[in-house]
Amino acid sequence: MKLALLSVLAATAAAFAPAPVAKSSTQLHESKADLEALAKKLNPVVGFYDPLNLAEAEFWGMSNEATIGFLRHSEIKHGRI
Repeated sequence: MKLALLSVLAATAAAFAPAPVAKSSTQLHESKADLEALAKKLNPVVGFYDPLNLAEAEFWGMSNEATIGFLRHSEIKHGRI
């Protein structure tokens, strides 16, 4: 009886165990030229539009590519893409 109860409890506990998830990594660092080409491809009418010149900025002493990657990551994280 104890063995049957133990096997039932183990089976129900296994049902709630998280499934293993494979980690994937994506590089978001791009240059301004990559952004211009992507913008022209995705929206040929507007093209590249950056009125605040954020594509040329360097935040917190990082390189320009790292800043673009940070901005793209923020847009994805906060649902703006």
